[in-house]
Amino acid sequence: MLETLSLRIRILLFFIFLAVGSIGAVALGGAVVLSRSDMPGLDGAMLQAAILSGILILFLVTGIWYLFDAHVARAIDSLANAIRTRAHADVCEDIRAEREHAKYLGDLAPAAAAITQSLAETRSALAESVARETSRLSAEKAWLEKLLADVPVAVLICTADYELVFYNGQAVHILEAGAAAGLGRSLLDYVREGPVRYAYGRLSDLNDPEAASDLVCATTGSGRMLLGRMRMLRRTDNTRRPGFVLTLRDVTADLATHATREALLAEVFDRVRRPAANLQVAIEVITESPDMVQSPDLLAAVSTEVKALSAAIVDLGARYDEGRADWHPKTEIRSPDLFDVITAQFDAQGLRLQTEGPELILTCDGFELATLFRWLGSRLAQSGRADAFRLVLSEDKGPGATIDLMWEGAPLPVGELDSWLTERMDEELPDLTARSVLNAHATETWTETRPGNLSVVRLPIPFARRSTHRPPPIEREVVYDFELLSKERNADVLESRLEDLTYVVFDTETTGLTPSTDEIVQIAAVRIVNGRRVRGEVFDTLVDPQRSIPPTSTDVHGITAAMVEGAPTIAEAGRRFHEFARGAVLIAHNAPFDMEFLRRHEEDIGASFDHPVLDTVLLSAVVFGQLEQHSLDALTARLGITIPEEARHTAIGDTIATADAFLKIVSMLKARGLETFGDVLTEVRRHGRLLKDLNTA
Repeated sequence: MLETLSLRIRILLFFIFLAVGSIGAVALGGAVVLSRSDMPGLDGAMLQAAILSGILILFLVTGIWYLFDAHVARAIDSLANAIRTRAHADVCEDIRAEREHAKYLGDLAPAAAAITQSLAETRSALAESVARETSRLSAEKAWLEKLLADVPVAVLICTADYELVFYNGQAVHILEAGAAAGLGRSLLDYVREGPVRYAYGRLSDLNDPEAASDLVCATTGSGRMLLGRMRMLRRTDNTRRPGFVLTLRDVTADLATHATREALLAEVFDRVRRPAANLQVAIEVITESPDMVQSPDLLAAVSTEVKALSAAIVDLGARYDEGRADWHPKTEIRSPDLFDVITAQFDAQGLRLQTEGPELILTCDGFELATLFRWLGSRLAQSGRADAFRLVLSEDKGPGATIDLMWEGAPLPVGELDSWLTERMDEELPDLTARSVLNAHATETWTETRPGNLSVVRLPIPFARRSTHRPPPIEREVVYDFELLSKERNADVLESRLEDLTYVVFDTETTGLTPSTDEIVQIAAVRIVNGRRVRGEVFDTLVDPQRSIPPTSTDVHGITAAMVEGAPTIAEAGRRFHEFARGAVLIAHNAPFDMEFLRRHEEDIGASFDHPVLDTVLLSAVVFGQLEQHSLDALTARLGITIPEEARHTAIGDTIATADAFLKIVSMLKARGLETFGDVLTEVRRHGRLLKDLNTA
């Protein structure tokens, strides 16, 4: 029983027993004296002496206890917390303050300081050794992450229960996950489960590690069509089903383009077949009855069908020309880069080329255009017209641009150019002709002559834009934790180990400090999975409170009415945050304050915040005792966490600080023997005088 009490309580009990024993000894001594003396009036004097002695004993013991508690018990607690913090929370600061507090403990404080200093030096030396040994692996890991981040397809690795353990940046875009993507989340939250389950079942039945299964699936949100390939991971444990690798590519636009082409082709057959059949009948009639040639009705019928056929061909041809640019893959290329490639190819043939024009971004197939101009320059040189050229780019008034290939010398007739367009441009590419390149770019080319004996071949580029300063690229990083492949999950939260749970640490900024009337202006959150904060999984949004923001609140968090204009309301932001936090334990510093804001709007949000909740204020009380300061600043300072001044009192800054503090507290909780969520919850409820526990039975 006594072992469960804190040191200070046990010392207090010792002094209480000492006081009671001393008073009892005085009383017993007085009783013995009275029993052996027959002096009259001694009873009253002895009673007064006993009462006075008891009061003096109480004052004396209380004073000694207070001094002992202040200079010994609390100092020992402070030293113990400092040692535990540096042993389990990776804090390296000197225990100077605690040592000063424990100056009456003799050699204990210097010994504790020596232990912590030795621990810090050992840890530093070990970290340096590990860093040296793993530097090469870290570099290779960074290269691999960069490579996978830039892969143009979504790459995912999942457990047999479809939980994500790896995904790249493209996966977030393709799955339409936004801020809700996360390690440990189910793939089936983002794609319809039928094709995925069927492909996994098929590969499981094959039991062939080299087998792969192609599948077509759709996202659960907008129904975007995805083409994928699944491959099983090799088994490392015969008692556990293997996970799988899934690559996905968005084919929505491809399918739409294919459907458009198929529809146009079907319409071609439909609109051409009938007039062609009618014309065939008319020709057969004329063949069988030559005298019908002069029949007005037959001539009118033939004329009508010819006009219908001609109109259909013109209309369908125009629509084909309009859409064919979408049926050929193109990229955006800087005009200087394209001209540099063309110049290199001219130099390789012994031809001279000068380039000029503004820097534009051209939407085209750079390889095909470079091949076209190389071939055209070669043909012009072979025909004896020129061996020196100028390539001039000019910006059109509309969305396009024009490239002019110029030379001084004999012009190129349009008819001759047209005859060239069907020639093969490269022996290794038999199907690549100038005409096919023009068709793919939905354009034409022609020749002109200009003053000064200049001849020109003009080539319009339908889509071009002026090159402007690019915004910084969106950082696409890969997110992974392969330990999740072998981690067993406990369905009961209370029995789950702390490191096995998924946490969402969050913070809010508000218009004031009254949850019943004030409103949220910002919500930020981060996810903790498998004992680490996942840097790529962040939720951060301003919220329109639909009311004014007092200047006193703006002075604290820096958010003004202009900043929240156009931001989502609490109904929309709350739904997105609820989705981000689905299946996780919520963590906040002073959680009742933030949770009351959210729970007041549950009806508007359309979801209940019935998550398990942990409060870092209460966790700090468990680890450091109730008499310590438990503000976020005090807690982070005690744990060696620095909050940048510009991030203080911002939702995301305080959230990250709270998350880092929680991760260090977890190690200290485990050192105290608190391994599961239920263990922590039981201990937290002992500190209900500080804050209300938000977890229901």
